[in-house]
Amino acid sequence: MNEVFYMKAGYEPWWMFTGWEEYIIEKQVFSSEKEANEYVDSLLSKFRAIYPNEANQKGTCWAFWTEDEQEFCEACDDDLQTYHGVLWLKNGKPIQL
Repeated sequence: MNEVFYMKAGYEPWWMFTGWEEYIIEKQVFSSEKEANEYVDSLLSKFRAIYPNEANQKGTCWAFWTEDEQEFCEACDDDLQTYHGVLWLKNGKPIQL
């Protein structure tokens, strides 16, 4: 099973900290890798047109951001960067492309 997630959080999606699922904005499930890849390609194109910064880890985890989008963290008394993450999992784990 191929799952593609769009998440928005104060950290990059590859960290998958405990409770990361709370930050999921959208989830799509695909039976084939080809379908998932086509969807990921369209999602990446969309985010690349919006956000000037991009990073990739583990082959199937992408983070997009703009310096202007930050949230104040009271616990750390500092501004935290907001990341828009795309995460592609196969059988619950990131796959290498």
